[in-house]
Amino acid sequence: MRTALTELTGVRHPLVQTGMGWVAGPRLVAATANAGALGILGSATMTPDRLRAAVREVRLRTDRPFGVNLRADAGDAEERVRIIVDEGVKVASFALAPSRDLIARLKDAGVVVMPSVGARRHAEKVAAWGADAVVVQGGEGGGHTGGVATTVLLPQVVDAVDIPVVAAGGFHDGRGLVAALAFGAAGVAMGTRFLLTADSTVPAAVKAAYLAASVGDAIVTTKVDGLPHRMLRTPFVDALERSGRARALLRAVRHAASFRAVSGLTWRRMVRDGLAMRHGRDLTWSQVLLAANTPMLLKAAMVDGRTDLGVMASGQVAGLVEDLPSCAELVDRVMREAHETLAGLPPVTTAR
Repeated sequence: MRTALTELTGVRHPLVQTGMGWVAGPRLVAATANAGALGILGSATMTPDRLRAAVREVRLRTDRPFGVNLRADAGDAEERVRIIVDEGVKVASFALAPSRDLIARLKDAGVVVMPSVGARRHAEKVAAWGADAVVVQGGEGGGHTGGVATTVLLPQVVDAVDIPVVAAGGFHDGRGLVAALAFGAAGVAMGTRFLLTADSTVPAAVKAAYLAASVGDAIVTTKVDGLPHRMLRTPFVDALERSGRARALLRAVRHAASFRAVSGLTWRRMVRDGLAMRHGRDLTWSQVLLAANTPMLLKAAMVDGRTDLGVMASGQVAGLVEDLPSCAELVDRVMREAHETLAGLPPVTTAR
């Protein structure tokens, strides 16, 4: 199935595995790439040295195109861009809109630039700055998310820009891919569905929690970092929802110190990243500090397997997923379902 996305990135199928922190490591990315889809490394939770090592590990596992997801507002974004360019990575994706200068540097080096956005105006901005494609996530998606459903947001963006649009939020099968194509998208991006594969390194107990979840269990909370964040409802998340301001701030300080140790960031760099996060947003300093919760709470679940102490970012499709196929099995299934869905559509006749 050839689309503008497959032509742009060189992959066989118009499917993207999103760059989830602590989840999208070399094993999952390489398995996705070998299956013919676009795998994307989640670099936000890696040090620059670890990022370079992870890119090289993916190269050892596959010769197919893959990408790296970056935080555009990170203080060391320039250094990470340099690594991507040096290592010849095919695609750079961004959780937040990158600057015009970052886009230009990557494009000059032949890297495909594909930011993620949650609003039409953001898509228009990055398209005007030279982005090659854009991922549009609706409110059904996991992690930080907006309030507009994919079925409303996607056609808005498709009509507003003249670059390939990848749909995200609410996709897990071939029927969804066909629906996205009908809206004008060039493919779909899936996070939760690729997390729930045999190639994902997420601990078995965490995968079991996802498989047991219903659609209603993927709730949106602002208690983790002050921003709307879709995750699985657990007793721990319920406790976060009930926590007071003083207790939340104390927890945030503790987790900020832990994230500093894991990430290798200095306090000065963390303050700089906090300033960048606050810029252009209606965030209090308390919310900026609370943002330090996110990486360590995600790590507690996604790496350590502590569903009682961590949070599990999740799209609503978690309630529809029932198995743990390999990436190859998943991609083959999605594409087979897509072709079957297309073949099963009723013929269109012209009214007389």
